[in-house]
Amino acid sequence: MYPRTLLDALVATGPPPWSAVGESASVVLAAGSPAPAAASGSPEAVVVFALVALPFLGAAVTPLVYRVLGDRTAYFAAGVALACLALVATLYGTEGLIEIPWIPALGVSLAFYVDGLSLLISFLASGVGVLILAYSGGYMDHEPGKMRYYATLLAFMGSMLGVALAADLIALFVFWELTSVSSFLLIGHYRESDSGRYAARKSLLITVAGGLFMLVAFLLLNVVSARALGEATFLLIGPDSMIANADAIRAALREAGLFVPVLALVGVGAAAKSAQVPLHIWLPNAMEAPTPVSAFLHSATMVKAGVYLIGRFRPLLLSEEWTLAFGVLGLLTMTVAAMLAVGATDIKELLAYSTASHLGLIVAGFAFASALGAETGAFHILNHALFKAALFLVAGIVSHEAGTRAIAELGGLRHDLPITAGITAVAALSMAGLPPFNGFYSKELLFETTYEAAHAAGGFWWIFPVVAVFGSVFTFLYSIRFLWLFVGEKPASLGDVHSPPLTMLVPPAILAALAAAVSAAPQFFVDTLVASVMSSTVPGEGHGFSVGIPTELKPAVIMSIITIGAGIALSPLYDRLHGGIRYLSSIRPISPNWYYDSGIEELQATLSPGLVSRVQNGLLRTYVVWVLAAICALALGGYVAGGVSLPAFSGTDLALPLMIVLGVAVIGAVAVNLAPSHVAGVLTLSILGFMVALFYVLASAPDLALTQLTVETLVLVVFLLVLDRLPTFYGEIERAKAARDALLASVVGVTVFVTVLVSTAADPAEPIYTFFVERAPLPGGGGGGNVVNVILVDFRAFDTMGEISVVAMAALSVLTLVAMRERGETQ
Repeated sequence: MYPRTLLDALVATGPPPWSAVGESASVVLAAGSPAPAAASGSPEAVVVFALVALPFLGAAVTPLVYRVLGDRTAYFAAGVALACLALVATLYGTEGLIEIPWIPALGVSLAFYVDGLSLLISFLASGVGVLILAYSGGYMDHEPGKMRYYATLLAFMGSMLGVALAADLIALFVFWELTSVSSFLLIGHYRESDSGRYAARKSLLITVAGGLFMLVAFLLLNVVSARALGEATFLLIGPDSMIANADAIRAALREAGLFVPVLALVGVGAAAKSAQVPLHIWLPNAMEAPTPVSAFLHSATMVKAGVYLIGRFRPLLLSEEWTLAFGVLGLLTMTVAAMLAVGATDIKELLAYSTASHLGLIVAGFAFASALGAETGAFHILNHALFKAALFLVAGIVSHEAGTRAIAELGGLRHDLPITAGITAVAALSMAGLPPFNGFYSKELLFETTYEAAHAAGGFWWIFPVVAVFGSVFTFLYSIRFLWLFVGEKPASLGDVHSPPLTMLVPPAILAALAAAVSAAPQFFVDTLVASVMSSTVPGEGHGFSVGIPTELKPAVIMSIITIGAGIALSPLYDRLHGGIRYLSSIRPISPNWYYDSGIEELQATLSPGLVSRVQNGLLRTYVVWVLAAICALALGGYVAGGVSLPAFSGTDLALPLMIVLGVAVIGAVAVNLAPSHVAGVLTLSILGFMVALFYVLASAPDLALTQLTVETLVLVVFLLVLDRLPTFYGEIERAKAARDALLASVVGVTVFVTVLVSTAADPAEPIYTFFVERAPLPGGGGGGNVVNVILVDFRAFDTMGEISVVAMAALSVLTLVAMRERGETQ
């Protein structure tokens, strides 16, 4: 009698029930399997920070490089990616946390953690990045916006490396959203295209919205960590982190009733990024991007961020709810997306749905509590990146050389593109999961995982292996259909197809060769790379597992035979299946795209017109109102949420001269509101500025008073010169707007007043100036005799640099306006 709960069945003490199946199974957790090599040391901080920073630096200098190198900037960008790959290689075999404080008051740090999972994603992001950028040198030859393209692609790579290595939840969220923003720019590369803009906006809305759900989960985890660990933390992995105290965090989440909400919020964030049903709809539209972007973002990097998140959170949230949620999500996506791929009419659309389907396979693998589940997810991350990136680049070659991506218009390409046909054969058969290609091994792992889970728990859980086989049949069908573009007959309408340049042929050939290498020696790659990824998702001692061609007829082997046999049997019916799926996907109520498009159209028709007329009407007054109102709301709301209390008022001990000066300042402020003209308003406003200068004099700050007098006089003169170009009088204003402005001004005054009271409430035992007076003359402090100068150029050097930068930018803007004053507004 098997237990009825999956978690009881799979996480019971002792070896899992399938460990005695035998070593002859196609993929087994063999007792003698070699564990991954232990980490040889800790990573060097300078290498980790250089790895994350280098792509961003490369992106920053790309505009300058492009002026020198032109189209050859592709090879500069590829060189940056190659340097990142070399840095990742130096981290191989290391494991540890690199952390520097970022926002210490909130417990936020810029923390990076190096382990098997982060290294695998980093290897893929930088290694595939090298090939994609080199391929772009040929593909983007006559395309617009190349400088923007290479800079954004490097920025995206840096963001993805940050996601892979981030150990702090806030740092992870920042890099996560940077991938969304940079992918938005890449997907919308063709700015003049309506479909490109639609695809970019769609991807941004879905992925950013998913990121916000994820952020809520992160904040809830931070709150719960205070109860579980005694001190709130955002550190996800590493010593004294959430994962290091996973049992305590899970118990605290359940006690607070937040376990399922946090699990759901993390799931939404991962599903949005990894295009899981029903949030998969952005991925096919994203094929509007240049093909190298599709190959990079949608095979090895961006869409892998979601499955990376699931793998990273697996040790923390693994439970029966986890298995049910992600098992259903992954297998549903695997099946639905595979069916939609069969209904595709465009080769990139087919590959897009295929990507979502294979990501579903990875999600389903990470869902199951057994070690086999971790093996499935870890191994297929590598396998999918290799064959899918190669196929996307093949699609780019076909589109570039044949001039079309329509499946119905392509065929017989092996005659014109023989090398590309060989590449496609390796990659497509890997995607189909045929032995002995690399995709077969991870597909077998999924079959074995689902079967053993169902065998252990029984009942409802038998649907998992059934759905896995059903979805795999459609995977076989669309994979063979892609291969048939080269094997079938060449349509008469297809003209001459030229051979691609070497820069476009070598990258997919390298990827296909790597896929073939994994196919030929899967155990080598498991032992050197994948097993360490498994260790990251299954905490504890080192984990190892064996893969190979099956030698006995086991359940997983039978499932593979059924998949291949059914695929072969249904191949003659491919066109009928294609037509039926096209028809079903056109039925609006069952199409997620219909709900998205209808919702956006409704918002554009109802909310957008009113919002634009009230928020973006071209009036400075309106912009000031919204900005100041938002600032006040955030500030006062923060004080209330933080439980800030105002200090008690015990009277004032200001001297009479100070009170007179402040009184005159108040009168000047009131007079500004009563002034009938611009000139009168500016003159009365200057009274307030001069009173502030007198206040500094009476407060024994003559240097500040001199600065205030200089600035106030200069501003007054500039204002009067500008006013010469404006009407003399203000004119009339509606009473409603006047009342609104008065109310807003009052709220701003209250906000500033409260802020000053809160910020000056502290009464330190020793005045702050003693710190500067004592350290200013010292060689290690400032080494100067003038305390004010030392504060400006040493203690507040960055503030001063920022102020100088602002003045410099303002001066450049003025010079630009002066130079353009004769050109008119439209030139």
